[in-house]
Amino acid sequence: MSQYVFKLPDLGEGTVDAEIVAWHVRPGDEIAEDSALVEVMTEKATVEVPAPVSGRIVSLTGGPGDRVAVGAELAVFETQLGAGSPANGKPAAAAAAAQAPSAAPDATTSMAPDAAAGAARGGRVLTSPAIRRQAREAGIDLASVAGSGPNGRITRDDLATHLEHWAAPDAGTRDTIVPRGTADVQEIKVIGLRRLIAERLSEAKRTIPHFAYVEEVDVTELESLRVHLNAARSSASPGLTYLPFLIVALVRTLQDFPQCNGTYDAARGVLLRHRAVHVGVATQTPDGLKVPVLRDAQSKPLRTIAAEIRRLSEAARTNKASKSELSGSTITVTSLGKLGGIASTPIINAPELAIIGVNRALERPAVLHGAITVRRMMNLSSSFDHRFIDGYDAAAMIQALKERLEHPALMFADL
Repeated sequence: MSQYVFKLPDLGEGTVDAEIVAWHVRPGDEIAEDSALVEVMTEKATVEVPAPVSGRIVSLTGGPGDRVAVGAELAVFETQLGAGSPANGKPAAAAAAAQAPSAAPDATTSMAPDAAAGAARGGRVLTSPAIRRQAREAGIDLASVAGSGPNGRITRDDLATHLEHWAAPDAGTRDTIVPRGTADVQEIKVIGLRRLIAERLSEAKRTIPHFAYVEEVDVTELESLRVHLNAARSSASPGLTYLPFLIVALVRTLQDFPQCNGTYDAARGVLLRHRAVHVGVATQTPDGLKVPVLRDAQSKPLRTIAAEIRRLSEAARTNKASKSELSGSTITVTSLGKLGGIASTPIINAPELAIIGVNRALERPAVLHGAITVRRMMNLSSSFDHRFIDGYDAAAMIQALKERLEHPALMFADL
């Protein structure tokens, strides 16, 4: 037998460390080469790291929420002779002594007690990363959940059904849930995507002086056009919401307000104005808010934009979006759909300089040409980085966007 020291590999794009989201094994487990070892999160995406060799897990470094540097010891395997060699060519003990001390083996106690053993006996439980995270936060061993999907895959409904009949978790789990009938308090460690969201939003509000501007828009004509185009579309084309129209109008508007299509490089103290319009589309997912990027919106027609929004949103919700699809936006749009309310105060997606929010569209009384009539009205809620965009320019930009939305021909006419 020999020992193999596995270090956190370089995950690309300048990654210097990664946060452990979930271990799929525990010390003492047997694991096959290329089987899922650990799920880690970088600043760009969540990555599932496979085992580099087959063998028995001797020790693991860190638990969920801990950060591990690239090149630092991640796991030690006991392998058959010849099955592998230590990553740095040294015996495991020497390799460990040459690096910073690792966390105690029991740092992986956030896993359900028998989940890894169950996976080792019968293969890994089939389900989505979002459901794994939900189960982990609730202290549920997925090996004990009956799956109704293909090949026994656990669906969201399966987990919900299990939770209805579930009592308290074993004492070994890191997340503590007080059983129902007592205090009914749940402690959830903030890790993974939720931690990243919290850090980025806190940083944005702390460092960016937000200038909020809300404007009412009469979208009656736009609604008529939307309904007409949806009625005329082919079965293969996605239905049009307000969002694709907003992006088309935004692209035209930014030609006159290039200062709003920019990013701020704080490290260099440099503003970057972009010719291409890469629109971030804020998308609610089971794991939290993600912002996939619709690239080069200025060169795409309306229906292509609609199709791309649908594709990117689905990829974000199912954790299939690539790193490049989740970064590089120059301005963001956000919509709560039917939950849009009257107004909102969206937080800027740093390092961008502006974000446009779409609120709910409703028919209500309005004065038109001196008479009271029913019009479909919608508010746009926007936020701008007041360090670089003056209030006058922000208001003028939204007014120009409003004009195009109220008179849809202006979106497509070359004037």
